Amino acid sequence: MAGAASRITSVGLITALLFAATAATVGANQAHSGVKPKNAVESTVISFLDTAFNQRKYEEAFGKFVGPEYRQHNPTVADGKQAIIDALRQWLPATPALHYEFRHLYSDGNYAIVHSLVTASAADRGKAVVDIFRLEHGKIVEHWDVSQPVPEKSANDNTMF
Repeated sequence: MAGAASRITSVGLITALLFAATAATVGANQAHSGVKPKNAVESTVISFLDTAFNQRKYEEAFGKFVGPEYRQHNPTVADGKQAIIDALRQWLPATPALHYEFRHLYSDGNYAIVHSLVTASAADRGKAVVDIFRLEHGKIVEHWDVSQPVPEKSANDNTMF
């Protein structure tokens, strides 16, 4: 990847145009999330997570930010957009105060990683969640996630974020 950032390519130009097109959507998220997307891939995944979970508009999020083929690596959900939409339709009403607080955001090419504090209520210590996305043509086509509860006490003085 050495020197890739300094080369101007049609892909770079397309990425810049996609970033400009999605920047307005992400602007509201930046004020409360603590992360600032640096490119279109990062803007897409933050907008997707915020729309789907914080705004609870998961059908809109999957329609706008996810490609026609969607591969899911979470073993509790089947592949495809409809499977996850159906799962969210059942799960989200049971967690009305669910909230993603975006703490870290990284990308490399068509991959993005979001490290978040996800809480289910104001009293919840939450979970540290890492979502990994792969995009094609500006749309999310693949997703991995891992999570662990934030403990009451830690064996060290480091935070999970």
